[in-house]
Amino acid sequence: MRQFVSSVTSKGQVTIPAAVRKHLGVGTPDKITFVLEDNGSVALQPTKFTIRQLRGIVPALSGRTTSDFEDQIEEAMEEEAARITAATPER
Repeated sequence: MRQFVSSVTSKGQVTIPAAVRKHLGVGTPDKITFVLEDNGSVALQPTKFTIRQLRGIVPALSGRTTSDFEDQIEEAMEEEAARITAATPER
């Protein structure tokens, strides 16, 4: 078992050592969950989000509504097809 020591600031902040961040696979701007175990120990784990928690995280496109979604997909597919066609040399 490896141990890492970190100080607590006056604001209650703690720097998570690089080896621990690497082990958890987290970095900026990821979130960490502190798990208080019944036996008194504390575990850190990467925060896993549900779809409900992610709702609204990306702002809506201005001037668009959700009813435009199928149109947006079609538009994106047409733009990608045009991009591919323009990048393909003529034979």
